[in-house]
Amino acid sequence: MNRRIALAGNILVDAVKRVDAWPEQGRLATIIGQERACGGAVCNSGVVLKTLDPSFEVRAFGKVGADEQGDWLLAFLAGKGLDVSGVVRTDAASTSYTDVMTVCSTGERTFFHARGANALFSPSDIDLGALAGSGCGLFHLGYLLLLDALDAPDAEFGTVAARLLHDVQTLGIETSVDLVSEQSDRFPRIVRPALKYCDHLVVNEVEGALAAGVPSRDAGGRVSAASLRRVAEALLALGVRRSVTLHCPEMGVTLGADGSFAAVGSLSLPEGWTKGAVGAGDAFCAGMLHSFAAGTPPEEALCLASACAAANLAAADSVSGALPLEDAIALSRRFPRRKTQ
Repeated sequence: MNRRIALAGNILVDAVKRVDAWPEQGRLATIIGQERACGGAVCNSGVVLKTLDPSFEVRAFGKVGADEQGDWLLAFLAGKGLDVSGVVRTDAASTSYTDVMTVCSTGERTFFHARGANALFSPSDIDLGALAGSGCGLFHLGYLLLLDALDAPDAEFGTVAARLLHDVQTLGIETSVDLVSEQSDRFPRIVRPALKYCDHLVVNEVEGALAAGVPSRDAGGRVSAASLRRVAEALLALGVRRSVTLHCPEMGVTLGADGSFAAVGSLSLPEGWTKGAVGAGDAFCAGMLHSFAAGTPPEEALCLASACAAANLAAADSVSGALPLEDAIALSRRFPRRKTQ
């Protein structure tokens, strides 16, 4: 097991505000409560991974502003045990943040995102020599489609992110990629070039379908293990080297380049369990990252990842529900699982 993992990409602050109602344009709503939390792939997956197994060395790479929000984020991540020496500070932009407006009566959330310093994060911010010298075994990048400098075109590799992933692989380090959910036509142009230099892809069924150009659900909105396998097969054909993992509320599946396939239903959680869904996908991803490093069999990996996501749902923010490995395994066995079709 190589316990050294690097996570690069989005680092941000979630400003969660609870409001009494969603107002019509030009009208007033009352903020009943608010709190600050970390957000983004690096923070969410990194904290869950470090909580799962404190013996893992988790190093963060990203860019934040030279401001109080950046100070808070770095202190928070360091307090959770992450190595933040690879996070760059900049005066050119403020720390990225998202205003999360949550209607108390319904739990519905609306997001207002400021890309800030994340938009400036580029390969020049990563010391690849130091990364190789650290003995890192896995490099995870998230989220494509939300990192402007990395999503930019590259004449040889298609995108700057694809070049970065290529360069990391040449160091003998496995790569992993996650995406952001958006309804757009950018997936073929931005995501597909990176897949050629991606060892592991971990995304939800919507992102996977848009990247592959293959539907994950039928006309009635139903998903099945067979439909997700078709999406995974298309993504492997586009260049993913070792495995594709897809997750959705109903299940998770993993397809290996060797043809091995596993499907595991999501935990059937009791009423009232879910307090928030922010970061559930990142928590699932953290479970898979742990399993990649540990060499965990696919079905067991999916069980752990789904338990990490379920633990996340029990907290309002993206990381407070994180559990140690032993507790996450116990949770994976605590409730029955949905049947996969």
